[in-house]
Amino acid sequence: MSEWQKVCDIKKITPGTGVCALVNGEQVALFRPYQDEQVFAIHNMDPFSKSNVLSRGIICEHQGELWVASPLKKQRFSLNNGRCLEDEKVNIAAYEVRVTDGIVEMPV
Repeated sequence: MSEWQKVCDIKKITPGTGVCALVNGEQVALFRPYQDEQVFAIHNMDPFSKSNVLSRGIICEHQGELWVASPLKKQRFSLNNGRCLEDEKVNIAAYEVRVTDGIVEMPV
């Protein structure tokens, strides 16, 4: 059984946007695409620009899957698994996340 750490209140993530959080010493981009409590977590670093900016990206949908487009070079990364739509050789980490009683949590 995994231990979970509190990251933030879900109310701190405006639906349709992302925020950055420091989790286990790494910058993580948390996204809340809709009004509900579904949250996705991926690494915040854009591997093409080497900048921690993905939390500022635009959430989009392609063929029924949710993606975030980097605000710098516009490459899209899957919110489910971190794969890059434009370059299949590039992936970023995707993390497990849950919401419990309105609090976003990630494994320790």
